[in-house]
Amino acid sequence: MKTFVVFESMYGNTHKIADEIGHGMGVISTVGIGTTRDIGPDDVAQADLLIVGGPTHVHGMMSNASRRGAIEAAETDDTIALDASVDAVALRQWIKELPKRNAGLCATFDTRLDKSAIITGSAAKDIAKRLDRHGFTVVAEPESFFVADSEGPLLEGEAHRARLWGETLVLRCRDRLTSAP
Repeated sequence: MKTFVVFESMYGNTHKIADEIGHGMGVISTVGIGTTRDIGPDDVAQADLLIVGGPTHVHGMMSNASRRGAIEAAETDDTIALDASVDAVALRQWIKELPKRNAGLCATFDTRLDKSAIITGSAAKDIAKRLDRHGFTVVAEPESFFVADSEGPLLEGEAHRARLWGETLVLRCRDRLTSAP
């Protein structure tokens, strides 16, 4: 089983979660973990399972405006560090450029504040809707991992929970793929 975990990250929290999900999946699956710059449409076409995640900004996926705002905040505050992947293609654009598929399993995740999704929104839900429109089959409810503040850090236990989520997903999808006609 071949799996890709694709992420967009501003402050590194989503990057850490993606790494943990990938490590959890790597027990059973061949996993590629990377940004939208690292994993392209050809990679996605080879995937049995695609996991996609990003930070929640302004109730959903990052926009160009919210991305600029995060970068500007880091430029004016020495305590805010940007993730090395900050210059990768925006997840919105990456998904838009994916070819339509008739098959393919996917799951989505985000990082957000530990409050009701009614208050914070959820990038994972937006990502799932967009992938569904591209022909992917969403195999799990969108998952959120929590941060203490807009810039992080991750709340205690979230990295471990991400690893367990990755293990669970890959087992569920492996069984689904092996039982398919």
